[in-house]
Amino acid sequence: MSSDCIDSQTQVVLIDDDAHLRQALSQTLDLAGLHVVSLGTAKGLAARLPLDWPGVIVSDIRMPVVDGMELLKQVKARDVELPVLLITGHGDVPLAVQAMRSGAYDFLEKPFSSDALLDSVRRALEVRRLVLENRSLRLALADRQQLSARLLGQSAGIQHLREQISALAATQADVLILGETGAGKEVVARALHDLSSRKNRPFVAINAGALAESVVESELFGHEPGAFTGAQKRRIGKFEFANGGTLFLDEIESMSLEVQVKLLRLLQERVLERLGGNQLIPLDIRVIAATKEDLRQAADQGRFRADLYYRLNVALVRIPALRERREDILLLFQHFAEAAAVRHGLPVRKTTLEQRSQLLCHDWPGNVRELQNTAERFALGLELGLDRREGVETQGFSLQLPKGGSLGQQVEAFERALIQAELARGHTALRTAAEALGLPRKTLYDKLKKHGLSFSEGGSSPDDLE
Repeated sequence: MSSDCIDSQTQVVLIDDDAHLRQALSQTLDLAGLHVVSLGTAKGLAARLPLDWPGVIVSDIRMPVVDGMELLKQVKARDVELPVLLITGHGDVPLAVQAMRSGAYDFLEKPFSSDALLDSVRRALEVRRLVLENRSLRLALADRQQLSARLLGQSAGIQHLREQISALAATQADVLILGETGAGKEVVARALHDLSSRKNRPFVAINAGALAESVVESELFGHEPGAFTGAQKRRIGKFEFANGGTLFLDEIESMSLEVQVKLLRLLQERVLERLGGNQLIPLDIRVIAATKEDLRQAADQGRFRADLYYRLNVALVRIPALRERREDILLLFQHFAEAAAVRHGLPVRKTTLEQRSQLLCHDWPGNVRELQNTAERFALGLELGLDRREGVETQGFSLQLPKGGSLGQQVEAFERALIQAELARGHTALRTAAEALGLPRKTLYDKLKKHGLSFSEGGSSPDDLE
């Protein structure tokens, strides 16, 4: 196949200024089922190669303007792991050896057989496939590490949330985030943006509940001069400003029904019209909406448009409340307290067992934001300041028990949660964890076995424990 279009379907780019040889080699590769692009010159080729292109390059060494050695240099500057196979004449073998030292994958000395060419190309394609597969795995690992750093926790709920974000970030789907006040809706929205192909484009966040009804349309859609009293010049709205990127629309439940109609049209048609204007402006935008309300219930009550709800509800992400993932509380508290101590130039304080019990028992109506503020107070040397409300002490742990759990069961669940939370603090020795809990090491070891928890301490056995 002779073409100059290099895309992800192209497996081999063949360059040779000898038209007859180029045609013969191209036919050999084509008959072997390979998608080939054949070129008479290497000029400008390196710049045209797509990033992470899955193919290989086969090039003659002796060519005018840009020879094979220069092409190799240019390709390696763009992607050091892209295989380049060089074709040489008899007198070019020393040059080909030099090219191999410079990073060429292989060289073929004329005359060579069709089988030799195909064997080398297929091996190079397999190497390229493995390289790109490893790159993809490294990127996926980096994304997971980035998510783990943003969304701390070991609970099943937070792990599921991270999995959802990873899966949705790679798509272009609009997303609806459901979560209580302070649960971290904007953190999730930013993660969806930063792990997506739009990460280098704008991320625009707007709180619909904080906008006055008189300006919300202008803020979102923009306006033309004279659109209303005081509109003296054109204004670019948030949707248009986010073009190519992501718009995060928080507290969407507070939008008026009139604005909801315009939002629905934008989501369906991907165009907007500024207030007072007639021009339809195409948009390439991802909308992430967030709410703390049940929009289905709001729609049933006539406070939210049902059609907009169904349009937004294609990809729903629910953030678990902090009280639903109590095993993450102490880990989050420690993280926030240490960060606050560093920020204020203060020594890091250690929590007492009683304080950790208070943290685990609190109901956290303000979720992670409340926990962060509590950790800030603690870092400043102040009291935790947590309300003790009747019934809170057992509420969190009874969620993990079958209905009708006895007092003994609840005590055991409370004990297990305290030990699990202490282990999550990152102890490197069982001794330090035992000291923090006020237990002998042997007692803690026995309790770990009893509750099905594990702790690795360099192969320690119960006989080594005092």
